[in-house]
Amino acid sequence: MAASVQAAAAPSGVLGTCGLEQILEALKLLLSPGGSGSTSLQNTKHDVLLETLKSNLSALEAKFLKDAQWKKLKTLRDEIADKAEWPQSSEDITWSFTSQTLLLLLCLKEIMTRLVAEFNPGKPNPRTPEAAPALSPDTLSVSQQKTFQSVLQFVVTLGVCPYLMPGVGVPLRDRTEFGAVVQGIVRLEAAPHATRRLYICCRVLLDLAQHASLGSLIFCRHFGDIAAGLCQLGFCPTKRKPPVPVEESCTDVKTKLRCPAPAWLRRLCGQLLSERLMRPNGVQAVVRGILEGAGAGAAGGSDAEATAADWKKCDLIAKILASCPQQSLSPESYYKDICPQILDLFHLQDKLTARQFQRVATTTFTTMLRERPELAPKYLLQPMLAPLHRCSTTAEIPESDMVPGTVLVTEEELSRCVEDVFKVYVVANEPLPVLLDSLLPLLGVFFSLYCFTQQSASHIRSLCQEILLWALVKLERKRAIASLRGFSGLDKAVPALHPQCQFRAATHGGIVITVKEALSDDEDEALYQKVSSEQSQMEHLGDLLLHCQPCGLAGDFFIFCLKELSHLLEENEAEFTPKPPCSTSLLELEQHQTLLIEDQERKLLVLQLLAVLCEKMSEQIFTHITQVVDFVAATLQRACAGLAHEAESTVGSQTLSMAMGLVAAMLGGAVQLKSSDFVVLKQLLPLLEKVSNTYPDPVIQELAVDLRITISTHGAFSTEAVSTAAQSTLNKKDPEQKIKEQRQTSYDASTEGTQNRPEQEQNPLRTGQGSSEPCTATSQPPGNITTEQFREVLLSACDPQVPTRAAALRTLSRWVEQREGRALEEQKKLLQIFLENLEHEDSFVYLSAIQGVALLSDVYPEEILVDLLARYDSSKDKHTPETRMKVGEVLMRIVRALGDMVSKYREPLIHTFLRGVKDPDGAHRASSLSNLGELCQRLDFLLGPVVHEVTICLTAVAKTDTDVQVRRAAVHVVVLLLRGLSQKATEVLSDVLKDLYHLLKHVVRLEPDDVAKIQAQLALEELDEIMRNFLFPPQKLEKKIMVLP
Repeated sequence: MAASVQAAAAPSGVLGTCGLEQILEALKLLLSPGGSGSTSLQNTKHDVLLETLKSNLSALEAKFLKDAQWKKLKTLRDEIADKAEWPQSSEDITWSFTSQTLLLLLCLKEIMTRLVAEFNPGKPNPRTPEAAPALSPDTLSVSQQKTFQSVLQFVVTLGVCPYLMPGVGVPLRDRTEFGAVVQGIVRLEAAPHATRRLYICCRVLLDLAQHASLGSLIFCRHFGDIAAGLCQLGFCPTKRKPPVPVEESCTDVKTKLRCPAPAWLRRLCGQLLSERLMRPNGVQAVVRGILEGAGAGAAGGSDAEATAADWKKCDLIAKILASCPQQSLSPESYYKDICPQILDLFHLQDKLTARQFQRVATTTFTTMLRERPELAPKYLLQPMLAPLHRCSTTAEIPESDMVPGTVLVTEEELSRCVEDVFKVYVVANEPLPVLLDSLLPLLGVFFSLYCFTQQSASHIRSLCQEILLWALVKLERKRAIASLRGFSGLDKAVPALHPQCQFRAATHGGIVITVKEALSDDEDEALYQKVSSEQSQMEHLGDLLLHCQPCGLAGDFFIFCLKELSHLLEENEAEFTPKPPCSTSLLELEQHQTLLIEDQERKLLVLQLLAVLCEKMSEQIFTHITQVVDFVAATLQRACAGLAHEAESTVGSQTLSMAMGLVAAMLGGAVQLKSSDFVVLKQLLPLLEKVSNTYPDPVIQELAVDLRITISTHGAFSTEAVSTAAQSTLNKKDPEQKIKEQRQTSYDASTEGTQNRPEQEQNPLRTGQGSSEPCTATSQPPGNITTEQFREVLLSACDPQVPTRAAALRTLSRWVEQREGRALEEQKKLLQIFLENLEHEDSFVYLSAIQGVALLSDVYPEEILVDLLARYDSSKDKHTPETRMKVGEVLMRIVRALGDMVSKYREPLIHTFLRGVKDPDGAHRASSLSNLGELCQRLDFLLGPVVHEVTICLTAVAKTDTDVQVRRAAVHVVVLLLRGLSQKATEVLSDVLKDLYHLLKHVVRLEPDDVAKIQAQLALEELDEIMRNFLFPPQKLEKKIMVLP
């Protein structure tokens, strides 16, 4: 078939007269938009296109016959057509047009080839070396290249795309409007066969591509279509129906969904992809091809950043790379070949491209570790971590490498290793067990490297710090504490840097790992270096733990050090004593002395470590109550150990007092304690009992006893000693002491304790105390509070101590009630403070907050009522049931305070309460019914439009609700309704009075709950009294005197 598309060498005379311009002019003639001269509007786009193709073919033939200058080109075309064994004419005009275009393209290639062969450029003139060389005669100008690209587009659109099967290549209808028109005019039933047409077009295009300049123009635009055609020709099953139009086979009129690729194409692509992966640098080629296919460009491109952030594409590539292909002998052999290429993806030079490949590499890393945990560590983690394993205490360094000064890890290896670990562990942030297990033995080496980088500027310092912090946070707490013990030197069994290795600064600014030089003979110098090294390590460990405070690791390690100190004190009882010289050999004596020295070193390390932690850590070192209890327990244990040794000291007494004062502060309100917190605090009871029985100081004994009582009663009973210890521990006066004094003075109506307050602060309290209604308070001149006083009270409203916070809330509520201008200006801030304190667990606090919200709503009902109803009507996910119950209490107080004005807000209130009756929480349903009763008894005649809804709701709840509290609340609503309406009930409830009577009788007869029965009986008595007064109104003995005008 090669001969069918190869034109024979044309006579030199023909080629001499046929130039590139003439052939390109002929191609332009075929592409000219002129065609049918008809201007009828009835012509469709299909008809216009067909007429244009016919007209252009006729014009070309006429040009060949009439123009003498074109006869030579016609001769060349006829010669190539005779050699080409395919039909040039067909009933399908699109194929006739495509065939003539292919013949002209072959003529173009033949002429360009002959021109190059006959081209003989002259020798360059050495006197003018700057002159440009002669241009090749087959070079196409810019306009000629555009013409050639247009011709190629017609050839592919008419000769390749229409004959592709559904799912192979991009359908024409999805490309351009012209493509959709072409798809409708191609006649697949006409000769030659569709497969024959596709074969001819692909073969001719490949033949044209053999020319260098034409090949670049073909493949840069149409490689995908040619490849799709070749795949269909070579691998599509032959025993199948001829291809049908794409619109008929794979397009739904409603959904317009694209057809999936056929099975044979998917298998072919998978096979080709696997083969490419197994080749050298196959991973990088596949990754680059997929990313460039997304528009990233060969070296990054404008969309590279967006592509790097496309995690879905990265996951897709990772799954492809992690899946073992069928062509591979085994998964292990595949991983052996592929894993080194994945590691190379981390080391690209171009920053933007490296960023894309890093995402792919890290995702592939974690995917392989997750899917193949038995193979991935061997071929991924071990090669990556090999430089650090080389210098760890677990490694065996060969004797040949033990020469002092020998470089074990080069600068490039160490930098690359640290950067790769940072990318895989920290950036990927996938705490897989295999990753944590692989990094755990090397944390000691990383910590030593981190300490060395602190001595001077280093680009890997921050990387080491992030790696250590990531590992310590992700590890289990016990394993993290064990690693910190190794960092501090308390546990020699934890792997660390090999004792014969050291870090040294490299020539290019990096770090290398070498074998240590011989130690100095000066013992003092060696001791100084050791002590200074340990001291610097302690300092750096403190800096590292400073970043671990939020997660609680620093607090846990501090408690571990305290327990270690207590343990060392207990060991003093069993301290080694020298044996008599007569029974001790020199070897045993030396061993005994060595143990004593190690024991002393350990004690010094613990004390040094505690000193550094106390200096570095802030007061937020403890993040939860358990850590505080552990800290106090360790202090009490140390105190008990000191008492056992009869070694009481002033420092020990102060430490014990501080620890017990800390417990007293927690019990006194510095921390909001829950029931579970008291369970933790009960761990201190045995230690407190031991202190109360053995400690010589009577004050500490009494405090220990009182603390035991307070903890055992969950804070229900607290002595004055506990409060005093709490205040002394906090070492500050209550910032709201003045407010509490004012409150006490106001309620006691006395003048004691007011000497430290100015007169302007006393007047408002007296005025507010004597007023029972808000309007009365406003009629009297309120006190002018200052901005400083207002800010101080706001801060106290967030104080952790319950009395202080409650007193501040009461003061704010009183200011709102007195219509203080400064308080009313900040109504939004006050509302936020009151609502936040609604969630407090202490009743003293949240009841004060409820009062404040109710008073504030009395001043600004429209602004605040909407927010409260939204909170009350919210789901459990947004607000806890307790908070919604508290908001319900606020709404009840608002309804009572509004009185007759509640009618203005009837619709939102009653709809919210009716919706609340359907809430899944029984307590919320009962609260909604209670509020509904308070509202209904104040609506009077305004209840008429919704009386049927309320009655139906009460009947359904009282008869069907499974919660006894809700049924009680429903009956109570009836009681409140009848009691509030009184004699108006016969008018307001005239339509539903009979239904309410039947409901109450049903409850009395069938309700199993006695309380609900009593409520129903009370309601019946109320109804009986109402009906008696209606039927038999009381007689009034009065005499009417009428005065006539």
